[in-house]
Amino acid sequence: MDETLMDQPLLQVRDLAKNYGARIGCASVSFDLFPGEVMGIVGESGSGKSTLLNCMAGHVSPDAGKVLFSTRADGLVDTVTMAEAERRMLARTDWAFVHQHARDGLRMNVSAGGNIGERLMAVGARHYGDIRDQATDWLSRVEIQGNRIDDRPSAFSGGMQQRLQIARNLVTQPRLVFMDEPTGGLDVSVQARLLDLLRGLVREFGLSAIIVTHDLAVVRLLADRLMVMKDGHVVESGLTDQVLDDPQHAYTQLLVSSVLQV
Repeated sequence: MDETLMDQPLLQVRDLAKNYGARIGCASVSFDLFPGEVMGIVGESGSGKSTLLNCMAGHVSPDAGKVLFSTRADGLVDTVTMAEAERRMLARTDWAFVHQHARDGLRMNVSAGGNIGERLMAVGARHYGDIRDQATDWLSRVEIQGNRIDDRPSAFSGGMQQRLQIARNLVTQPRLVFMDEPTGGLDVSVQARLLDLLRGLVREFGLSAIIVTHDLAVVRLLADRLMVMKDGHVVESGLTDQVLDDPQHAYTQLLVSSVLQV
């Protein structure tokens, strides 16, 4: 990648806000994300982290603010005001979204290979043999045997479904990946295996990603920078190790100490 482009933010979030009646979803959040950087967002349930993620990803319309994305063709574009058809195309090409529940990110009545192939076709792939070869390669990358390519996701375990969802999302090497509790709801041993897989893929492809989680171990392993949210507000942010090893805000201190006491 051009070093000049590396110096420019890939994503610029400016004063993003969303309210649900009297309840604050997220309040005037601003930050920059650079190419190859992973941002973690943590907080307890109801802190606003998932609202923020869904506003950035275009799943929820914010009440105020901008989400500026550096597109390949048009430069910096505010995705909040983007036409719906353009936003859907962006979500199929330069963006990807890994859901907490794999069933929300997969077509359960389509084969594993078909799930991956659909994403490839969205970016112009048409040759059946090439699509199948890439699908087989990516199944291998996420530790699913190639002979399962024609199996439907409903025949897979929860951990395998999540790995398939990751393969479906990353096969086109998107420029920005949103992840919503990617290890949530999985057994501890399955979580550890999935985290190792994600860490390897992040490093191999230099992914830019935003990860929402309540699990500090996830951001410790994957995130370069960290934002801590409480009641819709960002109460602390900085380098991940810095925030977790020397938390300044009382709420962050409580989060870290509660993990240490478990």
